[in-house]
Amino acid sequence: MSQRRTFEKAEIGEYTVKKRDEDGQAPSTLPPIREAAVHKVPLYLSPVETHCTNIDYFIPDVENHTKQFSEDAMTRLHMGRSMIALFILAFFTVFVAFWTGVAGCWRRSPGNITATAILMLFSCLLTAGGMGLWHGVEYYEKEKVIGEEFYQQWENVLRDNTDITYDWSYIIAWIGVGWALVSAIMFSAAAICLRNEREKEEAMNMQYMMPVHPQKQQYAYGYSYAYPGPYYHGSQYGPYNY
Repeated sequence: MSQRRTFEKAEIGEYTVKKRDEDGQAPSTLPPIREAAVHKVPLYLSPVETHCTNIDYFIPDVENHTKQFSEDAMTRLHMGRSMIALFILAFFTVFVAFWTGVAGCWRRSPGNITATAILMLFSCLLTAGGMGLWHGVEYYEKEKVIGEEFYQQWENVLRDNTDITYDWSYIIAWIGVGWALVSAIMFSAAAICLRNEREKEEAMNMQYMMPVHPQKQQYAYGYSYAYPGPYYHGSQYGPYNY
């Protein structure tokens, strides 16, 4: 997620924070921050022209760096790892839902469409869970003492002149959660419509299916009768015993 913290600019030797004036004039330089209290965070320019930094999740932790972490720092690390895992699972369910949806539309199969709706609902829940964990990580980074590079151990001048904003990727992530839920609802409605359509077709076809009853029964010696017995010979009123 893009969470832009606008503190600029770190130079070798002495750190300075430049504050943008509200009237749009040239930035004024604030008093320098002690170099011993600040660590340089390497930034790079992403393909979409945003400044980013790589996060180390210590997977695997070959040199056992996490052994020295506090409980809050480990909680923040576990939430970050879980967030990545949930997003990976969400992408996988969307990939599977794509193929089940294509098969369901091609075959007009209510079962395939229902499976697609369930997968999209799972994707929505997984993505929402990942976003919730992202907010948990943000809370720990801002409110807990988990390292010198995080908010609670910044210099006051740096805190007072830092703007925290949510950028485009954060907005797109929540939009994706909403549209995954909308997709699940629409696929469910499509499955219901296809099932009702199939039931109507079966009901119409039943009108043309006439029951077939046997008209003759075969007996031994090659004789056949239109109606089964018993048969009486002689008087039409049957045999009488006097």
